[in-house]
Amino acid sequence: MIKIIKMLPLVCLALFSTLFAREGESMNRIIVVEETIEASASDIWTAWTTTEGIESWLADEADIELKINGKFEIYFAPDAPKGTRGSEDCRILSFLPENMLSFSWNAPPSIPALRDAGVKTWVVVQFVGIGENETKLQITHLGILEGSDWDAYLAYFQSAWPNVAKACKTHFASNESKN
Repeated sequence: MIKIIKMLPLVCLALFSTLFAREGESMNRIIVVEETIEASASDIWTAWTTTEGIESWLADEADIELKINGKFEIYFAPDAPKGTRGSEDCRILSFLPENMLSFSWNAPPSIPALRDAGVKTWVVVQFVGIGENETKLQITHLGILEGSDWDAYLAYFQSAWPNVAKACKTHFASNESKN
């Protein structure tokens, strides 16, 4: 039974890849970022799945509702006009407590053709305990299509997700909040 539970995040990732695949999506347009963090999976889980957690290391404002279809909104520019503040209208798709979180994700305001169209991709974050106080954080970004706007989207998040993972690692390494 334990092996099945440990495999569940991988099964969910496979299901997302299959069920939500869209015409024009290429399997080589998936971003995977990993970072080993000196903290428990439970602590990193809390940092990703609560408003207070996100606000402690990633953004000044957030609205996280840990439930299926709950909000996963991170306001990177909280004073910007509505619709351009961050991950507005993004939702939690699924979760397995302290193991996996998946959510929809929008385009940055710098790519208005995609953002204004309201297209969403999805992100799967896995928290794999590799020791009492060490966790592998894996961020997988799926649903990225083909085309020039999508090329810009891919390039943007190929740069952004490693920075997010490093910010999470730095937060726990310093054991201090972002502020």
